[in-house]
Amino acid sequence: MLRACFFLLFFIPYTLLMSIAAIVGTLAGGGIGFGHGCARLWSRGGLFLAGVRLAVAGQEQIPPSVPVIFMGNHQGNFDILALSVAIPRQFSWLAKAELFRVPIFGAAMRRAGYIPLDRSHGRRSVRSMNEAAERIKGGASVVVFPEGTRTLDGSLLPFKRGGFLLAGRAGVPIVPFTIRGSREINPRNRLHLTKGTITIRFGAPISTKNSSKDADTLMERVKSAILAGFEE
Repeated sequence: MLRACFFLLFFIPYTLLMSIAAIVGTLAGGGIGFGHGCARLWSRGGLFLAGVRLAVAGQEQIPPSVPVIFMGNHQGNFDILALSVAIPRQFSWLAKAELFRVPIFGAAMRRAGYIPLDRSHGRRSVRSMNEAAERIKGGASVVVFPEGTRTLDGSLLPFKRGGFLLAGRAGVPIVPFTIRGSREINPRNRLHLTKGTITIRFGAPISTKNSSKDADTLMERVKSAILAGFEE
């Protein structure tokens, strides 16, 4: 617990500082690229403060010239920091619309090109999904955790269909990834932090062609690819 408290003592003001830098820099003409750069710097700093090392494999599997949807397992809070460093290109996060209303942090997310997703039911949810699909078609790669939340014991949780519906509407490949080690560093719902290594392995792209007609098959293909990453 002491290590976690020490980390938060420095990480919270560091997060505020990098959020302000992203806002000021983009307002001064830095653009989304500057905001994304701040997010990567924030992530590197967070991993350093926590004493977390990162090992990455399979980056060559990521198509270099087309937008993609990265999909993988969700083990802990440090997944976001690790992925921000591991993905070798500019990308966006899909985030709950409520987060964009958080003072300073929400504005920084917008400046970094993050995409709000309204999870309420009805027309707002459909409109939000369509807008996100259009952003992806326009060239924005995104990260989706199909489980929707962090695992407690390391096993894969049931997948939610939303990310796969989005992939079908956007019509872009899915790049699966597997995260290992994050849960041990910072277990869900615990003020606990341990030094260690997070490993991220990217798999071969999976086509989403005709996935709107058979979303279940697409889900199983992605799940199999994520599980295969645990065995390599």
